Amino acid sequence: MKVSEMKYSRPDTALLLTQLEDIAKDIKTADSAEKQLALFNKFEQLTGSFSTMAVLSEIRSTIDTRDTFYEQEQAYFDENSPAVADKQLDIFRALLASPYKAELMQALPSILFEKMEVDVKSASNEILPLMSQENALCTEYQKLYAGAQISFDGGVYTISQLAPFKQSADRAVRKAAYEAEGAWFDANRDKLDDIYDKLVKNRTEQAKKLGYDSYSKLGVIRMRRIGYGIDEINAYHENIKRDIVPIISKLKAMQYERTGIGADAKFYDDSYRFADGNPVPHGTPDEILAAGKRMYHELSPETSAFIDEMFAADAFDVLSKPGKAPGGYCTGIHDYKQPFIFSNFNATADDVDVLTHEAGHAFAAYVAYKKNLTSSMLEEPGMESCEIHSMSMEFLTADYHELFFGDDTAKYELYHAEDSIGFLPYGTMVDEFQHKVYDNPNMTPQQRNETWAALEKQYRPWLDFDALPFYGRGSGWQRQLHIYLYPFYYIDYCFAQTVALQFFTLWLEDKSLAWQRYLTLVGKAGTLTYPQLVASAGFQSPFENGTMKAVGEKVGEWCETENEKLKNEK
Repeated sequence: MKVSEMKYSRPDTALLLTQLEDIAKDIKTADSAEKQLALFNKFEQLTGSFSTMAVLSEIRSTIDTRDTFYEQEQAYFDENSPAVADKQLDIFRALLASPYKAELMQALPSILFEKMEVDVKSASNEILPLMSQENALCTEYQKLYAGAQISFDGGVYTISQLAPFKQSADRAVRKAAYEAEGAWFDANRDKLDDIYDKLVKNRTEQAKKLGYDSYSKLGVIRMRRIGYGIDEINAYHENIKRDIVPIISKLKAMQYERTGIGADAKFYDDSYRFADGNPVPHGTPDEILAAGKRMYHELSPETSAFIDEMFAADAFDVLSKPGKAPGGYCTGIHDYKQPFIFSNFNATADDVDVLTHEAGHAFAAYVAYKKNLTSSMLEEPGMESCEIHSMSMEFLTADYHELFFGDDTAKYELYHAEDSIGFLPYGTMVDEFQHKVYDNPNMTPQQRNETWAALEKQYRPWLDFDALPFYGRGSGWQRQLHIYLYPFYYIDYCFAQTVALQFFTLWLEDKSLAWQRYLTLVGKAGTLTYPQLVASAGFQSPFENGTMKAVGEKVGEWCETENEKLKNEK
């Protein structure tokens, strides 16, 4: 069935809440583990159907944020999802307190109970109104961002559609594109500050009501970080500053020399990688999709079957258009066991990254769905592990990048590797910024900007924001959706990238072994913690001293070698 044909109907939340209440009561009075397992399965079926409708609503509302019907449906889920989640926690509490827990843990993986314990610590019915308000504020930000109409060079563009101009070979065009984008953020400065201020205070109040002294602690728990905590995360921040920032500084100097800009490089030059222009995929969006289909057909039998099912279901919406929400994501439609990919193609190399990154998520979901696991909670691991699936696929498909880039493939490979390791300081900075903000929730907008500007000097000292007021005053964080919508998620990309880069260096040595290890990791789905998954793939944890230095040096040396090859080819 095509995703567009999947029938949507608003779930009866009042009925569902009653059913979930009854399940929680029945679990408490059940006289055997078997009866409790049957009740748990009923709970999975009911919440799975609710999730299916919520996801269909999300897909259709993000495809067109101007659709008033799905705008109302999203508001409905914003308002009612917290109550459903609260009843779900009552069921978790009943299972965790079960006198038959030992028997339940023989039938269900122990990590399922660890996830339940973490979830129980992160919510209560006392904060339901706050969670509904939080959802509404997130929707307000997303609509504001998606509705941006930026006049530039005789046209009108969304933020996503400006991307090609920001990578133009013409320096004046790049600068003007950044100025136009910054002007939109400047014009909406008060709204953006107000929304974030309300989100910080809302989330802080949630944390206080749950007994935490800072939302930082609650946020880490909500991310289901099992097997590590804030101490390890703080150590990672320092490892990046000490071991990775110097390597990126060296690579940036190499980049600026390569482009001929040299010491005069400004922020609007940072994403400009080659003097003759950045590599761009060849062909129309339809041709790029067709090349992606061929790539997965040839990569492996598993990915061949996967991509055929995705195309049969028309499970993509990737063209950028007015009214479409920004960004990209992969989601799963539970009752149909169907992954779906959403993106905004913009005629840059990012379009290919979508076909590898989001398809990596979709492939992992496809594999998990085929396993018919006992709980949807076992279908995917924590977000930091989910991102391993996607970021590693970007590297493991390298043999097929020529389908997209032709003679520019070597340029793309260098661009991608530099981009991947170069992301680590930025992603870590986003995380440290959020910790500082939530540990000091009464910061003024100006103080938040000053905090961001100070972190820029630590994490990205090579950047010069001269002549770009929006970025120069430390407001660049407002471009980052995750800071508003998904607090403390962004560092997961860094943890995952550390593993993906290890997949890359292994792939350079043994492609077959790298792919087999990837299949092993994906096949574990959500049955292991992040540290366990990393170990199962035979890689080093990013929390270990020396890991970042070793990974950074290997990738940095590869980038330097490839840069020399490109110089010698000219």
